[in-house]
Amino acid sequence: MSLFLRNLFFTIIHPGVVAGLIPYLILRKENFDLIYKPFSLFQYVGCIFTLSGLTILIYCIASLAVRGKGTLSPIDPTKKLVITGLYRFSRNPMYVGVILILTGESLFFMSIELLAYDAAVLILFNAFIMLHEEPRLKKDFGDDYLHYCKKVRRWI
Repeated sequence: MSLFLRNLFFTIIHPGVVAGLIPYLILRKENFDLIYKPFSLFQYVGCIFTLSGLTILIYCIASLAVRGKGTLSPIDPTKKLVITGLYRFSRNPMYVGVILILTGESLFFMSIELLAYDAAVLILFNAFIMLHEEPRLKKDFGDDYLHYCKKVRRWI
């Protein structure tokens, strides 16, 4: 399967489920009436967060495909270490993008349930990064990754 199709598939599966399907299921249909009413300040700010997160996510997926020759999925990882672009400022900008999307959704729908889900996802992301991703990257990229870790923080 081509790299583009693999990235599209894993984008739907990973961030699509985490930032799309699960929030939709949490909100339930009755909360979507807000879309048809005049927006409040919270909704405008939520849109800014969501669009910012979506932009970051798309940029990172493209960077992993073009520069890293792989996908965002741990089962189809990059072949090269990506340390340019947004990866110069954060070792995990894609996760930051997903958290921004979730925070934006929480603000837009003014949902405490979504905000709690957002916090849980952040905790799970952090655990996954520390327990799985970082050890794999150390194994795959060795000293290059360790040097990168000294220069760039895990989050921001």
